[in-house]
Amino acid sequence: MTLTLTVHRGTRTIGGSCIEIAGPDGERLILDAGLPLDAPRGMSGLLPESLDLTRPATLLISHAHLDHWGLLQELPANWTVWSGAKTAELIRLSAEITDSPITRRIQTWHSRSGSLSIGGFTVTPTLTDHSAPDAYMLRIEGFGRRILYTGDFRVHGRKSTLVEKMIAEPPKAVDVLLMEGTNLGTDKPVVTEKALEDEFVALAKETRRHVFVSWSAQNVDRTVTLFRAARRTGRNLVVDLYGADVLRRIVDGTDLPVPGPDFPDLRVLITPSGKRLYTRLGREDYVTEMATKPFSTSRKRLAGEPAIIMLRDSMLKEFEADALGFTPEDAYVFSSWSGYLDPGDPTSGWARARAAGAKTVKLHTSGHAGPKDLSRFASAIAPKALVPVHGLGWDDPGIALPPVRRLADGEVWALT
Repeated sequence: MTLTLTVHRGTRTIGGSCIEIAGPDGERLILDAGLPLDAPRGMSGLLPESLDLTRPATLLISHAHLDHWGLLQELPANWTVWSGAKTAELIRLSAEITDSPITRRIQTWHSRSGSLSIGGFTVTPTLTDHSAPDAYMLRIEGFGRRILYTGDFRVHGRKSTLVEKMIAEPPKAVDVLLMEGTNLGTDKPVVTEKALEDEFVALAKETRRHVFVSWSAQNVDRTVTLFRAARRTGRNLVVDLYGADVLRRIVDGTDLPVPGPDFPDLRVLITPSGKRLYTRLGREDYVTEMATKPFSTSRKRLAGEPAIIMLRDSMLKEFEADALGFTPEDAYVFSSWSGYLDPGDPTSGWARARAAGAKTVKLHTSGHAGPKDLSRFASAIAPKALVPVHGLGWDDPGIALPPVRRLADGEVWALT
């Protein structure tokens, strides 16, 4: 019985992931259907040309980053879709925010679901460590073959023990390891979230007024890092309506901080732009609920209460209008990939903070494993073949790896 593996997109790019595993009777699993990172917003027709849309398939989404699910709506309506339960919530939220709500059903698993039977395949989702919450590695068994797809992962976040456990007790007899290599050939920071927390604590202690931070609300590990740093320095962490929405959607079954009586030092800032956004989404009740709770705060109230505050560039004018603009007693932290920051843009938070005399700092750690951890992980899995995906540095990785099978996008490999 012959199984075939095709990486439709991702052998020489980061993002836009799309991988197919097909059984001898035509049953197909599609691992992710991601939007290319350089795709113009709203552009359609971006599915890989080698992906056959005329035959049924089952899509498995590894996590809620757009470069892994962003082409979901372009897939045939009769294809079955699976993801983690919290991943599905975040996908729906992201789609709503961008005025492109998901219209199809997403079947879900959770971290303790065990294995799924899909046709002749057995799929075992395993929760992993990544900057996206509810991210999974996928183990696929069927027709005499075992394949492990890492999705995106790291070994330095707040769920690093999940990956360390797999390294210590690897799945047996893996034929193919489909492994991401985002950080190969880069110098992206891969410090632990705990070390990052300590840096935020030190910064907060030396900052007289506010510590403004730009980070992704869906990077929940970072939210936890900032919440812990705020608590350790006697400050409140202040998130906006969207940041609170993310936490509320995925809190069930976790110990995440969420606005409410159990976490009085987590506040929600109601801004005019936040109100407009949720009103446009038809969620006025959510705005009213948040605004009438004890944890709600305002820009004027915050002006005299030093805190760690979520700040997006789109909020700058609103902050400045109510005595919450930058001063020399503030700090501004960019806590995302540095490629998203243009320091020369005079309208950015970074530039405005510097112009006002505030301290500007980059404090971030990558959502992806560093080269040493990639080597350590691959060596522990010890596959018969490693198929590189989601990376640019595979031709000269500079690390020890098991036997590498380099594919081209769209190339069909028969696992005989």
